[in-house]
Amino acid sequence: MSEPPESRTICLIGDIHGYITKLQNLWSNLEATIDPPHFKTATIIFLGDYCDRGPQTRQVIDFLISLPSRYPNQRHVFLAGNHDFAFAAFLRLLPPPLDGSEFSEGWKEFEDCEEREGWFNEDGYEKMHLQGRRWSGSIKAKFNVAKGTEYQGSIYDAAPTFQSYGVPHGSPDLVKAVPDEHKKFLADLVWVHEEVVRSCLLSFYSKKSIHVSFSN
Repeated sequence: MSEPPESRTICLIGDIHGYITKLQNLWSNLEATIDPPHFKTATIIFLGDYCDRGPQTRQVIDFLISLPSRYPNQRHVFLAGNHDFAFAAFLRLLPPPLDGSEFSEGWKEFEDCEEREGWFNEDGYEKMHLQGRRWSGSIKAKFNVAKGTEYQGSIYDAAPTFQSYGVPHGSPDLVKAVPDEHKKFLADLVWVHEEVVRSCLLSFYSKKSIHVSFSN
């Protein structure tokens, strides 16, 4: 039986975390598995966390930026994960608080963690969002007990992201090293995306949760 004419393909991809080979392999598998007409017109929703942990954040973002030109009939949605938010915060890409307050006001609630997490304290920190300081900090602990892994620079494991742009972890030079097209990609990430799927409305949030409600 053929599919109804309104059917379409939607792919959800999450937590790439700087692994370009895994992303390329996943993409190749999708392209080989999905019927070509459906793949060429698919909606691809990326659920965030493109950076950190893996060694190739720069290459991952290059790959993602290239998709609209390589697959012009696809629809691409890029949600922001918490790692991407923190990366953008370090690069000073976040809009100022709507209430007119300074980002430093947000430090106070978590100031007991500052010493343990080794928050970023170099040039530009005074006007930086809390998560940018945590992301680029130097955590005192070496082992993440919850995950069973070694910390890579900060509580966000951000050192590989710095290194992928050719600068050491925590260096203010990252702001200059990140290309403008990467900054634009991070600044344009969305927080909420709603997708109507037949009789359901799916809302995809940047924390990877999915809300489902029925439409009339």
